[in-house]
Parts: sequence; C-alpha cells; structure tokens
Amino acid sequence: MSVTTLTPEDARRTASTKTSPAQEPSGSGRRPRTQRFSRAAVNSVLIVMSFYTLMPVLWLLFAATKDNGDLFGKPGFQLGDFSLLSNLSDLFTYQDGVFGRWLANSALYSLVGSVLSTMLCVAAGYAFDKYHFAGKERIYGFVLLGLLVPATVVSLPIYLLASKVDLVNTYWAVLIPSLANPFGVYLSRVFSEGYVPGETLEAARMDGAGEIRTFVSIALPMLKPAFMTVFLFSFTGSWNSFFLPLVMLNDQNLYPVGLGLFNWNANLSQYPEQYALLITGSLVSILPLVLAFLCLQRYWRSGLTAGAVK
Repeated sequence: MSVTTLTPEDARRTASTKTSPAQEPSGSGRRPRTQRFSRAAVNSVLIVMSFYTLMPVLWLLFAATKDNGDLFGKPGFQLGDFSLLSNLSDLFTYQDGVFGRWLANSALYSLVGSVLSTMLCVAAGYAFDKYHFAGKERIYGFVLLGLLVPATVVSLPIYLLASKVDLVNTYWAVLIPSLANPFGVYLSRVFSEGYVPGETLEAARMDGAGEIRTFVSIALPMLKPAFMTVFLFSFTGSWNSFFLPLVMLNDQNLYPVGLGLFNWNANLSQYPEQYALLITGSLVSILPLVLAFLCLQRYWRSGLTAGAVK
C-alpha cells in the first residue's frame, strides 16, 4: 500500500484553489435576496396596476347596489342600503322592459354578426395562406389597408349606401357592415401558417377530399384557436359598437344596449330617476363580455404559443 505525500508547494497550490467557508454563505445568499426583492417589486407594480384597471368596475359594482338617494348621499365606495335587486327589477320593467330588448338586440348583432364575420375571416386567411393565385399579395395588401381606416370615417359612406337600398333603420344596417374585419383576416392568415401543415392538406387531397371538404374537416378543426380568438375580438367590437348604430338607427326598439344607455344618460336632466337605472344597466351590460372572456380564454390563450414548439 503506497502513501502519496504532498510537497509544501503542492499544499499551497491546493489551499489557494479552495474557497473560504466564510465567503460561501454570503455569496450564495446575495442572489436569492436580489431575486426576492425583484419579485416583490414586480408583484407590487402588478397589484397596483390591476387595482387601477379594475377600480372603475369596482365603483360600478358598489354604485349599482345603491338607490338614487344613496348615490348622491354616499358617493364613492361608501355602502348604502342594499338595493341591487330592486334596481334590477326596475331596470327590466322600466318603459315596458325596453332594456331587455336592447340586450337582445346587442346579442343578435354580436353573436350573428361575429359568427358570420369570423367564418369569412378564417376562410379568407386560409385562402391567402394556402393558395396561390394572381395578385394574391396585392389583394392581401389592399385588405390590410382597412386597418388604417377608422370605422367612424366609413360610417357616413356606409349610411349613404344603406339609404340607397332602403336598409336604414333595420337590423341589416348594423349586421352587414360588421362582417368586414381586416384584422381578423390578418390574424387568421397568421394562425393558418402556424397551425395547418401543408403536408396534412396534401394527404387529404391524395385521399380524394375536395377543397371544401379539406377546409371543413381538416383545416377548420386545426384553426379552432384562430376561430375563437377572432370571434372574441369581433364579439367585443360588435357589443361595444356605438357610432354605426347611432348613424343607422332611429327606432329605439332596434338600439343596442350601449346606444340605449347613451340615450338614458342624455335625458338624465329630465328624468333623474334614470340615474340608478343607468348605473345598474351599465353593470349588466358588461357581464356578457366578462363571461365571453372567461369561457373562451382557454382557446385564445393557446394561440399565444403558436409556433413556439415545432
């Protein structure tokens, strides 16, 4: 059994390469403390911004529980007598239940218009991505020019066109213009590039599937995140649409809920009893948007990672 002996020079070299025990804890503890401080700072900023963003909704929730007297006697976030149920009852019975009619109109404009608009956008985006035809990029560029034109600018020309064909003051005057969605076409093309492989379509064609069958049975299920994302954008835009219905509609029975609440707000000086109804109606009008985001978030959130993994 041989024993290896270290020379004094080897011992000094070995000792110089070791880290002193007193320095190890301090060096290993600095980084976690910095990380904890950074995480706390980021979380604090996010909490403050979230509260700032949600504060108008919180105020609306508090105000909807008050009657007219408490709205002025106990402003802000002060609590008064709980009158939410009576406010809701008055809201849906006021003027023969016109608010319920406005909600139904908004649902019609948003659901029907958004479904049709989304189908057109997804089909157009798929065609721009997978097919080759003359002038494709020029036509696509012309479609994208629609993103640069504000909707209020084209409202008056749309009104003049609708008046020529006697569509003013009808449901079609709001539904038909909502079908055009250049941003939806752009988004659908991006999703088609990331979600629909060309090899899968070629395999379907080799099996004898036609172009419509290939799109409906193969491409459309793959584009479900795109469909839901475009639908959510279109639904939100249609539900919040204001200027186009204001130009097109004269009959209050055809108003969407936003335009109806605007009319109530304009008449507050003459009908002060509408103040509590206006607050409660504003709260009710945002609930469909909240429900839509909560129910569809798993679809549009999946689109955030499109193309991240091959």
